Amino acid sequence: MPNTPESPHSSQWNFADAWEAVATSVPDAHALEQGDRVITWREFDRRANGLAATLLAAGVTHQDKVSQYLYNCPEYLESIFACFKVGLVPVNTNYRYTDDELVYLWDNSDSVAVVFHGTFADTIARIRHRVPKVVTWLWVDDGSGPRPEWAVRYEDAAARGDDARVTAPWGRSGDDLFFIYTGGTTGMPKGVMWRQEDLFLTLDATNKKRLPPKPEGGEISGRTAQAGPRNMPSAPLMHGTALFNSMSNLMVAGCIVTMTGRKFDPVELLDTVQHK
Repeated sequence: MPNTPESPHSSQWNFADAWEAVATSVPDAHALEQGDRVITWREFDRRANGLAATLLAAGVTHQDKVSQYLYNCPEYLESIFACFKVGLVPVNTNYRYTDDELVYLWDNSDSVAVVFHGTFADTIARIRHRVPKVVTWLWVDDGSGPRPEWAVRYEDAAARGDDARVTAPWGRSGDDLFFIYTGGTTGMPKGVMWRQEDLFLTLDATNKKRLPPKPEGGEISGRTAQAGPRNMPSAPLMHGTALFNSMSNLMVAGCIVTMTGRKFDPVELLDTVQHK
């Protein structure tokens, strides 16, 4: 039985329990949008289940690290949700990093899996032998070329998910970690470590109807009876500014809209605001 905020067995806040409760409350509300793509909360939950099961099958263990080497896209947040479901730690990856910086980041974080856009396949092919701890590569098709033979098709993994919530043998906890790496402007990037419950309650502090320090029943469902606000991060999700804001909005059954362009374009930004 999944450990959710609705269960008396849950004693600490964590994002997987909270987002699963939202998916139960508003399954048909939009969770993620990009261009013509729309992913409902039910689909968000199911796809994350598929990814989580794929990572478990690959042999991950509690608090293993999974890096997101992605531009802004629904897959960024889906893969983070999958990590939270099975007690793994997301690791933001700056897509502007050079080969040596990527090797440093994935080695320093002890990453065992990387979710990446296809456009980065050639870069990864050059450095894969330098990051032997990474054993699973999840390829997000962006039309830039064929899937490398050493990578798993992300969409296949996500599509295998269903309504059966995925948990790991070690369960979930507010003590599970979340990593956010700094940009390295004062040297090499540094990994800032958050307890999930600490980050959860910090982000929730900006919401009008705040949650109690500890789960006591159906608090999530009580404030997510309908779809929440729409939010469009104009900064990259690899930065805490955009990612934390998005995670906070998902906590109140919101929808995250990401632009299709891979460089900041004020015209696209305003057009997206107008049409969404």
